[in-house]
Amino acid sequence: MPDPGLYGRIYALCAAIPRGKVATYGQLALLCGHPRAARLVGQAMRHAPAGLPCHRVIRADGSMAPGDAFGGQGLQQKMLEDEGVVFLANGHVDLAISRWDGKIYSVPAE
Repeated sequence: MPDPGLYGRIYALCAAIPRGKVATYGQLALLCGHPRAARLVGQAMRHAPAGLPCHRVIRADGSMAPGDAFGGQGLQQKMLEDEGVVFLANGHVDLAISRWDGKIYSVPAE
């Protein structure tokens, strides 16, 4: 099991992503001081506590998690669209518009 303190920092960052914005797994890893730990962020999202806005964390190319991750194909996209996240014609998030800048909140590195 990874460092619970690291998971806590990942969850704190996820909670800080504002409505209408998204962050990538790699972006959260970088903000936690572990720039090569995008997969670890994904693992943390799979074990996240209820109520955390995990749907706001996406892949680096703007694509969504696998269809079963949020209870059904297309549900994550619907949740993000309901918050005002902008999508491209290919179904990926328009990161140029909807990526969180991370300036609202940061977590110190270990």
